[in-house]
Amino acid sequence: MSDTDRIARLEQSVADLGTRLQRREDELDVRKLQHLYGYLIDKCLYNETADLFTEDGEVRFFGGVWRGQAGIRRLYVERFQARFTHGTNGPIDGFLLDHPQLQDIVDIDADGVTAYARARSMMQAGRHKDYTDPSNPMLGTRQWWEGGIYENTYKKVDGIWRIQTLNYMPQWHADFDQGWANTPAEYVPFPKITYPEDPTGPDALIEDHWLWPTHKMVPFHMVHPVTGKEIVAERWQGDIDRERAAREAVSA
Repeated sequence: MSDTDRIARLEQSVADLGTRLQRREDELDVRKLQHLYGYLIDKCLYNETADLFTEDGEVRFFGGVWRGQAGIRRLYVERFQARFTHGTNGPIDGFLLDHPQLQDIVDIDADGVTAYARARSMMQAGRHKDYTDPSNPMLGTRQWWEGGIYENTYKKVDGIWRIQTLNYMPQWHADFDQGWANTPAEYVPFPKITYPEDPTGPDALIEDHWLWPTHKMVPFHMVHPVTGKEIVAERWQGDIDRERAAREAVSA
């Protein structure tokens, strides 16, 4: 091998290492961004939460889609801040809202400026009995659990990663004392009216949305890492499936 070939191979190896290092740094930056989202929303820092998004960002949440910075601030500031913390940008006494960010899987796209992540939050939340508002049923004494899945998209803008689409799909809720076996359907009502008829409502509604005890799989942004195939679950639903299960149990 000539010196020229050796130099070319070394240069290619350095370039490949640089690409791999940049990808790992991007993964860490996206993970840090998503974890920061959890910390900010824990403490009801809704203005700072909205600043994590791109200008064309959107939030897909509880069956609704809030689009652009105007829609994002309508959700976090005009809706959440007004309802949960009496307009305060920050935590208030008697209100608990923890959002641990767990099991995050981050993938950087080949373009180097787009990323995808799947993650989980298992939230504990509630309002203390000494800090209720009898005039507002939303602010009564309550304590509950919530579990949800994120399938998010991120963009690097001017060298800084931001959330482009926060797609949070709540999976289940449970009152602390009753547990998930007794959760009523649509524990948290989905939005039914869009903006501007609802001044803090979503720009659009998501039709195929669900909550426990309905149980489906949120689609994965990536394929199976070993087989390279799309990850697809079989689906049983409703009374038809229960009847099918009963028949198969008898015939087994």
